[in-house]
Order: sequence, then C-alpha cells, then structure tokens
Amino acid sequence: MSCVSALRHHGLWIPPGYDDLHVRGSRHHARRDFCRTPGRPLPVLTPIDPAPVALMVAARCMSREDWIVVCDSLLNSSGTSIRSLRSEMPQSSREIEDRMLRCDARAQSGTESAVRLRLRARGFHVVVQPKIPGVGYVDLQVGRLLLECDSKLHHTSPENYANDRRRDRKTLASGLITMRLTYDDVIYGWAETIADITAVTDADRHRPRRTRRQTSAP
Repeated sequence: MSCVSALRHHGLWIPPGYDDLHVRGSRHHARRDFCRTPGRPLPVLTPIDPAPVALMVAARCMSREDWIVVCDSLLNSSGTSIRSLRSEMPQSSREIEDRMLRCDARAQSGTESAVRLRLRARGFHVVVQPKIPGVGYVDLQVGRLLLECDSKLHHTSPENYANDRRRDRKTLASGLITMRLTYDDVIYGWAETIADITAVTDADRHRPRRTRRQTSAP
C-alpha cells in the first residue's frame, strides 16, 4: 500500500476524492493500474510505504493543492523540516521540488492550508499563524481580516465555543475583523466563501486603519 492510501493510514489530513486503494509494485511486480514513482521503480520492502515515500509517489496521483495540503499535514504532525522530509524521499522531480517550496509546517489543518494556497494564488498577502495581542495565535491574516478555519472536532465543546466568542470580541475591540470558515465552506462552498472574502477586501475594510491625529477646535 502506498500513495494516498498509505498517507491516510499514517493519520495525515487527506482531502476528499481519494477513496480508491493506492498501491505500487517493484520493477518486477508492476501493473498499469499501480501508482508509480517519479523515477525508476523502487523495491517494495514493507507492506505499507513510509510516509515520505508515499508522499513522493502521491505527487503523480494528487493535484498540486491537495499534495501541498497533505505535505503540510505531514510536516506539522511529525515536527520535521522540509529539508529533512526531502532527504527521506528516495527520488524527486522538478514538480515535487516546486510544490515543496509552497509548503508550510505551521498550518494547523488541511482547510487552513487550502485557504492559504488559494488566497496567495489570487495575489493576497497572507500571514500564517500570526500572534494577536490579547488573543493568541490565529490561523491566517490578510490585513485587518483574520481567518479562522474551524473544525467540528475542536469547536463544538462549550469551552471552545465560549473561547472562540471571547477571541472574536477581543479582535473586534482591537480593530480587527474575524471571519470563521467551516470545512464545508472551504471544501464544498469555496465560490461563495471567496466572494465573501473579496467583498471585505474589495471594500478595503481589511486594510489597517491609520491613526487619525486629533486637532483642537479653532
């Protein structure tokens, strides 16, 4: 087992649409429907490929965005660096090298990675995991606009619900705007979501306000 199936087995965040079983074979046990390495076929030494090898193989099966999202997940969950991850890949390609330049180990979720990639592709300056005074770290920032990519697992308890509202109140009081995005907003409703984001940015409401000088009345 290799490619996306092995990456899912290793507990990484996998976007939807990859439900088929992905396997690879050695040079002497390869089939047309098997996943392939970017270079020469590699020997099969274990029933399940290690995550770096599976990620290398997945570059042929996954879209660029999806692959980067999964690579972010691997970097974040393992605590390894891009250089170390690259050294654990037996082979590479120009496409893999280009994709790795766009990865970011700070991403806390797959939806956060996807939003970062999509906004940067549209020319936005996106700050990853900025620390906001009185609030803490948030997922993404575009000017005064803070984007929180929520998940059902982390935001349904009463404690997290209350903390999210406190954070939103603090950011609003400090002149910032918080927009919370769900999994469905990012994965299935992106057209509407990006329309809402650009409605804010097109109106320049995301830009930091300049401090106005107070003048005394004549």
